[in-house]
Amino acid sequence: MQTSCALLSSPSRGSFIPIPTKNLLRAARNKRSFASPCTTGAIFESQKLSRDVFSITASRLRNDRWREHSSNISSVLTDDSSTMADVEKEIENIHILGLDQGLKPYKDHFRYRMKRYLDQKKLFENFEGGLEEFALGYLKFGFNKEEGCIVYQEWAPAAQEAEIIGDFNEWDGSSHKMEKNQFGVWSIKIPDCDGKPAIPHNSRVKFRFKHNSGVWIDRIPAWIKYATVDPTKFAAPYDGVYWDPPASERYDFKYPRPPQPKAPRIYEAHVGMSSLEPRVNSYREFADDVLPRIKENNYNTVQLMAIMEHSYYASFGYHVTNFFAVSSRSGTPEDLKYLIDKAHSLGLRVLMDVVHSHASNNVTDGLNGFDVGQGSQDSYFHTGDRGYHQVWDSRLFNYSNWEVLRFLLSNLRWWLEEYKFDGFRFDGVTSMLYHHHGINLTFTGYYNEYFSEKTDVDAVVYLMLANTLIHSIMPDATVIAEDVSGMPGLCRSVSEGGIGFDYRLAMGIPDKWIDYLKNKSYADWSMKEITWTLTNRRYTEKCVAYAESHDQAIVGDKTIAFLLMYREMYSGMSCLTEASPVVDHGIALVKMIHFLSMALGGEAYLNFMGNEFGHPDWIDFPRDGNNWSYEKCRRQWNLVDTDHLRYKFMNAFDRAMNLLDEEFSFLASEKQIVSSIDEDNKVIVFERGDLVFVFNFHPENTYEGYKVGCDLPGKYQVALDSDAWVFGGHGRVGHDVDHFTSPEGIPGVAETNFNGRPNSFKVLSPPQACVAYYRVEESLDEVQDEQPASFTETISTNLVLVSDDDLQELPTENLQELPKVGNSDVDGLQDLPAMGNSDVDDLQELGTVANSDVGQSKVQDLEENPPELDDESDD
Repeated sequence: MQTSCALLSSPSRGSFIPIPTKNLLRAARNKRSFASPCTTGAIFESQKLSRDVFSITASRLRNDRWREHSSNISSVLTDDSSTMADVEKEIENIHILGLDQGLKPYKDHFRYRMKRYLDQKKLFENFEGGLEEFALGYLKFGFNKEEGCIVYQEWAPAAQEAEIIGDFNEWDGSSHKMEKNQFGVWSIKIPDCDGKPAIPHNSRVKFRFKHNSGVWIDRIPAWIKYATVDPTKFAAPYDGVYWDPPASERYDFKYPRPPQPKAPRIYEAHVGMSSLEPRVNSYREFADDVLPRIKENNYNTVQLMAIMEHSYYASFGYHVTNFFAVSSRSGTPEDLKYLIDKAHSLGLRVLMDVVHSHASNNVTDGLNGFDVGQGSQDSYFHTGDRGYHQVWDSRLFNYSNWEVLRFLLSNLRWWLEEYKFDGFRFDGVTSMLYHHHGINLTFTGYYNEYFSEKTDVDAVVYLMLANTLIHSIMPDATVIAEDVSGMPGLCRSVSEGGIGFDYRLAMGIPDKWIDYLKNKSYADWSMKEITWTLTNRRYTEKCVAYAESHDQAIVGDKTIAFLLMYREMYSGMSCLTEASPVVDHGIALVKMIHFLSMALGGEAYLNFMGNEFGHPDWIDFPRDGNNWSYEKCRRQWNLVDTDHLRYKFMNAFDRAMNLLDEEFSFLASEKQIVSSIDEDNKVIVFERGDLVFVFNFHPENTYEGYKVGCDLPGKYQVALDSDAWVFGGHGRVGHDVDHFTSPEGIPGVAETNFNGRPNSFKVLSPPQACVAYYRVEESLDEVQDEQPASFTETISTNLVLVSDDDLQELPTENLQELPKVGNSDVDGLQDLPAMGNSDVDDLQELGTVANSDVGQSKVQDLEENPPELDDESDD
């Protein structure tokens, strides 16, 4: 049966139904479910302030302004009407309530959190010079040079005594005692020695303090800009490093930030594991070797993981120990600046994966060590259960605390201004938004799940402040939220009553693909369910679509290519032999899944490093469970660089997908209409921007003269064809064919049209192939003598479409003998089991892989279940 529909986003309560939260084990690894519920909650009555607002004390305010303004603060905190008059208009006119009628019953919630946000901003203005000034905390705390001295300040209200120690004083702090003011801030001025700083650049330092039990404790300064570890000692603790290079050693940025793209095409990357060799890669090597690959594949944005220092490498960078420090494994702060500047020179914007949802539980290396003896009101973290994430084994920030806000907001400004990042991807936002952190909870889409006492309004207000700050400093910044819950308003501006993110990760899309590949035969794939998953996003809130990210590549799981082709990725990827049905089918589906996710799933697109060419193997970071091996913590670029391997086909299609968006800007288009969901024939037809897309998921059937609807009349030609020879296909679609439209039904009467579209044209749709068509403009027709080149022919000078007459010139003599899947004897292809769950018998007997350069190694017992990460490695 063929059904048709026009999916146009509408502002209704049911316009978003999140995909259910996954099982606890995977959630722990992928940050999808979190800690146990807690009973504390916020009060939402509009005329009341929360207990946390009343708990603002003198310790949160700047020393030099406290006495002058103490009476004003008292008035703000005790007289609700003092600020209400100024903000009442903003609170009453919450624009987001007009966008979605389903939000109106929760008006009090929006009024309450908007008032909390405005009150907090007002306090910053009164006592810190405003939000932007407040976020310059790194110029006050940590180490800063002043005339003739170094000033060091640290917030540690529970400490009884404190001193600074390091290489500069032979780790004896008796002569460098610090003084504490009434706000819990310790400080010291260290005079220069013989005209030189008393603390040499690149020397080790630590903060030593005595808590109320009388015990002295050494900790890395909270605001440290660099931290290193002795690589010769196993499990050695990190040391803080005073980083202030001379002018001759500082990296000076040479290139401006690239302009904001119409739609981000994001390449998610991990610098450390980007080397071909099994080792930690450096920032400079990544800049010189990997950035050109990203640019060549037509991405416009790089998203860097694991930049903030983390002592445990296998945490994937999500257990941060030092928030202002770059990960020293890959180089120095100057090396990271080189990377970002190199990206900007290539026209690539750079986003950082920022982790403000939690902090490492380490007390020796991390921020957690400052909690000794402190109560919740004077700590970076909540005390008790509310301050500990039971699944992640990490600490949770107290977002209502004045100094915590200073620390986190300053952290964002630091990365934007010191390193010239172009925005952020906020990790673990779901955990921040709710007191229950999402553990063992399925979000169904009912609004009472988002706006109740379960909502952590402290965290919501922090995120509103964070996004206001980011866009104030850098108006064209890109800020993305990793949220699986689908909270309404997350990606609307703060001025409208939203939380202020630009995009939200469409996390349900990869979950759906993995579920289908693991648990359904291809005959059971539902075109309607796939389409619903891809189009299920909130009206006017943008999403980043992706088929797979790093989450799907971590040990214990498999990428899409690995699920589809598994063992044959080691033995069947040579172009010098005929492709097996599994490989032929696998490459075809990899291309289709990635392209459909991109074209229909959101307003931006993301790919994880290596998945563009179907990188085999999962990622396994060095850890105790694998004898600290780096073997699977790398990227095998040699696979895509070897001309006779089929990895190049997936990479070429990835490049063409991105170039198609560069040319037609379909990601940024608000026009998205699904005109046909053909379950019987396994075909999806839709329009996005000016393009018409036809996806045929049937494993065998070719449809000649398949009728597709469109908006505008005229002549259509192929823009991109996954079945082209250059992409490892079979060349069944003619690229020089003109497709002329025919009018459908009565003009202006939609119900008389074909699938709701006023025009139609007919195409050849081969099995497991997707084709995008563009409308040929008359002016272009005249210039090119009615012979416009297929878009596919323009993707690269090295990627020219191959005709039947040219087959003999290909590097393989057998390529012309490849079977056409639609007419072949590949019986039962639709019933192939999901490779991820199959029993691969005797795989270890394959021995050395023939006709392939997959490391020139032996296949290693792939039938065994891969080891799971230790709890401490869960990101």
